Amino acid sequence: MQIVTKLVILFCMLASPSLVLAQQPSFDADGAMHLEAEKLAIVTGQGRFEFDAEIADQPAEHAQGLMFRKKMPTRHGMLFVFGETRQITMWMKNTVLPLDMVFIGPDGTVAGVRERTVPFSEDIIASPGPVSHVLELNAGVARLIGLKKGDKVEHRSFAGQ
Repeated sequence: MQIVTKLVILFCMLASPSLVLAQQPSFDADGAMHLEAEKLAIVTGQGRFEFDAEIADQPAEHAQGLMFRKKMPTRHGMLFVFGETRQITMWMKNTVLPLDMVFIGPDGTVAGVRERTVPFSEDIIASPGPVSHVLELNAGVARLIGLKKGDKVEHRSFAGQ
């Protein structure tokens, strides 16, 4: 029975290559990675703000992130999903855009915000404690929406959402 199940799964994958290929990143001529985006919301004291967030949930995607990206729409970002709660370290190597980094716990609660990170810097940017996600937004967006520790991020990858 296991062999039949495996064959059915293999057949479905081969018959629908678009399902498999849709999850692969694309790269532009400058080497910037682009991932499939999903809706995400940030709830602050100023209201609920919706964004399109590219989902980086694989180690290679974590390593590349927003490197080489020269522009990004205001209501766009990248959500790094690590799959475990731990101390996370980031950097800005090869990252052209200044960013706001939002460190988020497994339930979607903001643990801390690092505003206006420095492009191309190799300085380590550490989470303020154990987190499971990091959301990168254009620099200045966190301040614009009043984002602070304790606010909530809504996305399917957070526990209970």
